[in-house]
Amino acid sequence: MTGNKAVAYKEPGKVEVIDIDYPSFELKDGPGVNPANVGRAVNHGVILKTVATNICGSDQHMVRGRTTAPPNLVLGHEITGEVVEVGRDVEFIKVGDLCSVPFNIACGRCRNCKERKTGICLNVNPDRPGSAYGYVDMGGWVGGQANYVLVPYADWNLLKFPDKDRAMEKILDLAMLSDIFPTGFHGAISAGVGVGSTVYVAGAGPVGLAAATSAQLLGAAVVIVGDLNADRLAQARSFGCETVDLSQGGPAEQIEQILGVPEVDCGVDAVGFEARGHGHGKNAEEAPATVLNSLMEITAAGGALGIPGLYVTGDPGGIDEAAKKGALSLSLGTGWAKSLSFTTGQCPVMKYNRQLMMAILNDRVSIAKNVNAKPITLEEAPKGYAEFDAGAATKYVLNPNGYLS
Repeated sequence: MTGNKAVAYKEPGKVEVIDIDYPSFELKDGPGVNPANVGRAVNHGVILKTVATNICGSDQHMVRGRTTAPPNLVLGHEITGEVVEVGRDVEFIKVGDLCSVPFNIACGRCRNCKERKTGICLNVNPDRPGSAYGYVDMGGWVGGQANYVLVPYADWNLLKFPDKDRAMEKILDLAMLSDIFPTGFHGAISAGVGVGSTVYVAGAGPVGLAAATSAQLLGAAVVIVGDLNADRLAQARSFGCETVDLSQGGPAEQIEQILGVPEVDCGVDAVGFEARGHGHGKNAEEAPATVLNSLMEITAAGGALGIPGLYVTGDPGGIDEAAKKGALSLSLGTGWAKSLSFTTGQCPVMKYNRQLMMAILNDRVSIAKNVNAKPITLEEAPKGYAEFDAGAATKYVLNPNGYLS
């Protein structure tokens, strides 16, 4: 039997590369697997040999101990791979196909999937709508930061690249299609970004940079990115964004210096529930409602907020009892008074990934350059997690099987 190594969460602040079973076409019991999914037949699935699998900020929430993730949960929901085995019920995907895997698992059969709401599929997670690989409370589908991974409902879920050689030439860009590029694009789309828009993106991590890239692709006139991290702000400036240094205070005054007015047409929250306050010292301590409240303040009346940043219903490390349950002190009255629209939740990756693939293949966008993608080996994953957690302006791409140069 072929061996399989994977990156697993061990305890707060610690991941390890461990040996796990080679995938089979049945969901087995294991860390984080919902008991109702144990024994589930996956004859509609394929086994991928992983080409690229990325470290995501959402993984970091678990690794910091800010979720109820159990020890030995195999991580990784950003997956690109080559098909090495197909289940008996797979009709169109073939061995040898090179594919992107949407991070949200969808059956393709339920009402939500048929309405393109693949982030909230009704049939893949017994606990709630929506599922993902290697993530707490998402059904227990094994993560893809590994040599091999099982992908269910393969004919529906997989995005096959039309030409393998051409795809490998742009594989770092295409590796962003599994999550952060569609997620950032969804944030920009749901914020109403269009030709001539002024846009503020809160957060200069990979999703924020992907949202800024997407806003440019959609024709925004000015894209402003705010963060506390100087290196990440420099990365945003490297591809033409204006920036706001939130260590110097809130965004409104700095936005006014850029635009002449203290507001933007469109706002994107690419931070989520571990948001911090603005300014120095104690002012920059964790304050989970900061981003949402500041976005309501600076977004023009009648505008919209795209909220791809992750918010959870269970946070053991929350700053108070309310935050531990995902309850935040929002100034909803501000949003109501300004008639602002809000879009939250998982990005429905399949709604966007093919179009974004074509933009990459036809040189319309350089997402890997914009997020500073860096390949590392599977064995280097713990170091990559530590550096990313420390604020590195880098998107770490794991290379378990040596496909990436």
